[in-house]
Amino acid sequence: MATIDLIVLGILKKEPLSAYDIQKLVEYRNISKWVKISTPSIYKKVIQLEEKGYISSHIEKEGKMPEKSVYTLTEKGKQQFEKLMIEISCKPINIFLDFNAVIVNLDSMPKERQQECLDNIESSMAVLKTYLEENIALKKSDDDIPTTGMAVLQQQYILAGAIEEWIASLRKSLE
Repeated sequence: MATIDLIVLGILKKEPLSAYDIQKLVEYRNISKWVKISTPSIYKKVIQLEEKGYISSHIEKEGKMPEKSVYTLTEKGKQQFEKLMIEISCKPINIFLDFNAVIVNLDSMPKERQQECLDNIESSMAVLKTYLEENIALKKSDDDIPTTGMAVLQQQYILAGAIEEWIASLRKSLE
C-alpha cells in the first residue's frame, strides 16, 4: 500500500529510527486515526522497504537494552519518497466513512430506529470533535508539532463540523 510506504519513508526521511520508534511516532501523532495504518503493518513494511532497497538497517545496542534494528532512508528511498508524494497528491480524493453503510440503509429501518442510528453517529462525531479540540489545544503550543501535523488536525476538525451540519440536514429531510 503506497500510503503506508509514504508514511514510513517520510518519518525516516527526518531521522533514522527503529520500527518500534516509528510505530510510537505514528501513535503519538495519531496518524492511524487519519490513515489506515496498523502497528503490525509498520513492522512488515520496514522489512519490505528494506528488501526493495528503500531503507537500510543497522543494529544498535544502548546500555542494557536489547539490540534493535535502526532504519535509515537510502538514496533510492529518497527518490521513492518524492515519487510517492507526487503520485499520491495527484490521485482522486476518496473519503471513506464507515457510517455511510448505515446511511445508505436508513430507509430500511423504521423512523424511530433511523433517528437512533443518526443519534449514534452524531454522538460519535461529538466525541471525535471534542477529542480534536482537546488535541489541537494541547498541541498548539508544542514546538515539536510540525505545522503540517496541526493542519491535519484542523482539517479533521473542519470535516467533523461539516458532518455535524450534514447530519442535521439529513434529519430534516427524513422528517
